[in-house]
Amino acid sequence: MSRLRQFFTAVAAVAALAAPAMVATKAEARLTLNLGNPVVEPMPFALPTFVDEGGAGDLAAKISQVVAADLAGTGLFEQIPSTAYIQQITSFGAPVSYPDWQAINAQALVTGAVQTSGGQVVVKFRLHDVFANGEMGEGLQFVGTTDSWRRMAHKVADAVYSRITGETGYFDSRVVYVSESGPKNQRQKRLAVMDYDGANTSFLTDSASIVLAPRFSPTGDRILFTSYSSGFPQIYLMDVGSLAIRGLGEQPGTMTFAPRFSPDGRTVVFSLERGGNTDIYSLDIGSGQLSQLTNSPAIETAPSFSPDGSQIVFESDRSGNQQIYIMPARGGEPTRISGGAGRYGTPVWSPRGDYIAFTKQNQGRFHIGVMLTDGTEEKLLTASYLDEGPTWSPNGRVIMFTRQDAGGEPALYSVDVSGRNLRKVATTGAASDPAWSPLLP
Repeated sequence: MSRLRQFFTAVAAVAALAAPAMVATKAEARLTLNLGNPVVEPMPFALPTFVDEGGAGDLAAKISQVVAADLAGTGLFEQIPSTAYIQQITSFGAPVSYPDWQAINAQALVTGAVQTSGGQVVVKFRLHDVFANGEMGEGLQFVGTTDSWRRMAHKVADAVYSRITGETGYFDSRVVYVSESGPKNQRQKRLAVMDYDGANTSFLTDSASIVLAPRFSPTGDRILFTSYSSGFPQIYLMDVGSLAIRGLGEQPGTMTFAPRFSPDGRTVVFSLERGGNTDIYSLDIGSGQLSQLTNSPAIETAPSFSPDGSQIVFESDRSGNQQIYIMPARGGEPTRISGGAGRYGTPVWSPRGDYIAFTKQNQGRFHIGVMLTDGTEEKLLTASYLDEGPTWSPNGRVIMFTRQDAGGEPALYSVDVSGRNLRKVATTGAASDPAWSPLLP
């Protein structure tokens, strides 16, 4: 069995396991973070190293570190150093001395334990509202293979994040992207997939052909991408588990690119170039039925569905330069929504349905921005020599994109939808074209 097949099998095994409740709530929690505030002060939290309840070894410390890094990495939480702790957590079932944690100004306390046996690991945790002197929600436990311990750490962090913010988490997710290497005149590109934080990188294709624009299916089990393996850009569909690849929408004398799934995963929308003209088409994956959605002498590309599947946002130069338009999912007269100075491209609908992210070029600078779906309340989140290609986290809170400095290598960055917390994502070498998966099951 290949290394990649083993990896995806391990992920599937974790996804099938239940997370039973462990402990009932002891007090009504008042611990919250209002993410709608224009200024959010990071919440101080304490996270003692999870207790080793048997066989865990250094795994308890590693899991604790990943949970803490997930929370602190949002910019919404600030970890209190362990050197400040007064109470030492040596038993998962021991009573919590809340005054000791109040004394160091911890608002949230996460306690946990890890046990391993026979290739399996059990991770359990409790979230405490320190100033309410009680637990916040029920304790949970996750069970999986020792190879998938990072996923269980991400699941713990997702649960903590969700309880405090009231929003769905995004840590237990993956990102597919284009890994780049070699000199600029002989660039090698292959598809890679990683955890959202850059760990657990695996390569999905070799570097024999240039690949572009990978996109996850709504269930995360398939990936669309563009490849030059035939000598011309064509779209392909990959099964994530088997890595089997097949072409889609092949039409003699055409080029296809910029594919994206519909919310139900049954349809692919993409650009097709024929005779020098580029329009947007949709393809029913099951039947192979092809439908033309736009009919214009302009270049029309980068389509993206609304979460309910009723509309498509795309970029077009029908007005003279790149702008953003919305049309019904079955085609029809589009409505332009971008109206500011400069050029707009690569629009992507938020999973929440409230915003559209885009790339903007104006006065020699590139930006990642967001606007409401009617084009109002445009907000630029970044500015650099080259920022492009936004992709949304599963909860619609964070945007990942490609950044390249003058003369430098492309890299992946993320930024909060508010414009805060700009961070570089750790990758194995140069990287571009990220696409976020849904939350893993």
